[in-house]
Amino acid sequence: MEILVDLYTDFLLSSTSQVSATMLSKVLDNNISHDKFTRLLSSGIVSSRYLWQTAKPLCKEIASDFACLILDDSVEPKPYSECNSLISYHFDHTVGKSVKGVNFLTALFYSKEVSVPVGVEFIIKDESYIKEGKTKYKSSVSKNELYRGLIATASEQLRFRYILNDSWFCNAENMEFIHRETQSYFVMAMKDNRRVALSLEDKKAGKYISIKEAVIEGCVLSVYVEQLDFPILITKQVFKNGDGSTGTLYLCSNDLSLTYEQITTIYKKRWKVEEYHKSTKSNCSFPKSPTSSIVAQKSHFIACLLAFIKMERLKIKHNKNHFALKTLIAISGTKASMKTIEKLKSGKTKIVYKAA
Repeated sequence: MEILVDLYTDFLLSSTSQVSATMLSKVLDNNISHDKFTRLLSSGIVSSRYLWQTAKPLCKEIASDFACLILDDSVEPKPYSECNSLISYHFDHTVGKSVKGVNFLTALFYSKEVSVPVGVEFIIKDESYIKEGKTKYKSSVSKNELYRGLIATASEQLRFRYILNDSWFCNAENMEFIHRETQSYFVMAMKDNRRVALSLEDKKAGKYISIKEAVIEGCVLSVYVEQLDFPILITKQVFKNGDGSTGTLYLCSNDLSLTYEQITTIYKKRWKVEEYHKSTKSNCSFPKSPTSSIVAQKSHFIACLLAFIKMERLKIKHNKNHFALKTLIAISGTKASMKTIEKLKSGKTKIVYKAA
């Protein structure tokens, strides 16, 4: 089975078009039947548990005292796939509307400049309801519940100092869970409409003010939020976007020893999850599978994360980023294709695919 997974993930990294069991079998000169790859994807063996078993050795190699666990979700559009409980309509904040696709939540372990996906959950819309006379679908398990489940599992398997996420997951229940149930700290972005008390006395008296009033850029303030009984630090970071516009981040942490520079530097590592999303979709054939069953679709998506781990190992070995590696692979493939064309033109070779 490991051999089949290895071949399939190599295929995901090598391919520049749609990936299918039939095409992989042809690439292997039909030495392995396409049915074996189809059964592999349909078996459910390639699961989040299998992902962790693959990721574990690399996580041990890069372990450090300042490792981070980064959590974020992403939507991969699948406009031409049939809808089911996995491929459904999800709101994608990057385009500001709902799109048909798969919504997945990843726990990414980051240490020593290496990123490793150690857990993944898919948003399954398995419950129907009626709204304005129309049938809608929702998940029976909330995204925040999946978020806490990934953290709980990772906490049993790994040691990391900080948990990082954007403002979508910045709520009191998640903060409380991390603070009480794990031996780690959080650094999160906070929405600018949050209200805080400047002291425990103010909290008891119900005196809250907007974080916009409470904190100025570059300063760190110890405050209380309404639903928590422990203090947190908040700070304001103003930055320039690539288009020249100005953006503002309000960051918070339960590590009361941090300075402004430390908070902003730690949170900057959250960007690694965006790089992970981009590489998985662009370099690992994430959106290119024609699978139709939910089990096979999940297996393919998880196999793409296994391919990402392969790419991280290649990055370490060759000191090249994922896109540079993908370019090298593509150039080699193009060279081989051009040689085949020359042979076909000269009549020295004939390619025949056997029936699957």
